[in-house]
Amino acid sequence: MSIAILPMSQQYGWSSQTVGFVQSSFFWGYLLTQVLGGIWADKFGGKLVLGLGVVWWSMATAFTPFAVKMGLPALLASRALMGIGEGVAMPAMNNLLSRWVPVAERSRSLALVYSGMFIGSIVGLAASPAMIAQFGWPSVFYVFGSMGLLWYSVWSSRAASTPSDDPNISHAEKAYILANTSVSGKATRSIPWGKLLSRKEVWAIILCHFCHNWGTFILLTWMPTYYNQVLGCDIFKSGIFSVLPWITMAISANIGGWIADGLVARGTSVTNVRKLMQTLGFLGPAFCLTQLQNVHTLPAAVACMMGAQGFDAFSQSGLYSNHQDIGPRYAGVLLGLSNTAGVLAGVLGSIATGYILAHGTWADVWKVAVALYLVGTVIWNLFSTGERIFD
Repeated sequence: MSIAILPMSQQYGWSSQTVGFVQSSFFWGYLLTQVLGGIWADKFGGKLVLGLGVVWWSMATAFTPFAVKMGLPALLASRALMGIGEGVAMPAMNNLLSRWVPVAERSRSLALVYSGMFIGSIVGLAASPAMIAQFGWPSVFYVFGSMGLLWYSVWSSRAASTPSDDPNISHAEKAYILANTSVSGKATRSIPWGKLLSRKEVWAIILCHFCHNWGTFILLTWMPTYYNQVLGCDIFKSGIFSVLPWITMAISANIGGWIADGLVARGTSVTNVRKLMQTLGFLGPAFCLTQLQNVHTLPAAVACMMGAQGFDAFSQSGLYSNHQDIGPRYAGVLLGLSNTAGVLAGVLGSIATGYILAHGTWADVWKVAVALYLVGTVIWNLFSTGERIFD
């Protein structure tokens, strides 16, 4: 959508504020299923929840061009429906990782799995301009929607929610995983909401997820528009240059995962590792965005974007690994809670960016993101922990 929105807005004469609403409408639905996705994954298994979520959002993606023809309200509803399906993905993935990945391999495994999202962004941003030029912007939604349905045909036959559910796993591997993960393969029957929400460590994750995602989602959804409006790039250059920061992010996430697990293996406490990695994930992007306000050439702007996304990826070994640290049995629900705050940041950030650009400048957009990164750094270092606090 971040690429397709350029010809769509030109064709239909949408203002920056309208574009902001279209960009944010995905998050309206995404917000609704964060906690529910965690509850369902913890009760029914990550395989089922993730699989059905992909089918749902793939169908909504393919329907988008028809919704546009029906009018702006239909488009907003279609994007929200897509968000409802995609909202279960991260809680379900967190649930699966908590049951499949030994503690000592957590950071790099999570970084590797999440880097799939970065690679998806790379492929989408790189392929979309050529597809739009050859077949028109609707082709983007048809192709990527169909790919999700193909993925499900493989997932449904090969995946398993837990090692105990996998008929193809060896006895030795299953015994090793069960002995080195801190949660049983049994489904979670009840959620201790009062206990979860009474801990400052949980609120540290929730608040910092908000601070983190404000900047991340602005970069995700508005980067091609920035290249187009500020640096004068056409849709093809905007797409190509938007790919580079995501390549940096995919590489940095995995480097950060290996560094984090290496520090833990050498005796550094999990708490200190999580604080270090997330501090880099906050202060690195903050520094790069402050520099972005002062550059006026395309190479310098791309370098700042690459730096911001590269440092941001260290959050995979900080904030995003922490749910499994403090409560592996409730990893899906905890991720759902914090990602609800993160999605709210995406909604407000997209709308606020459209409003700011209608009345101010891109420098004002970056200042808000930097301020939240700094607030998140303070909260994280004061209140987060890497120790298990829930049985």
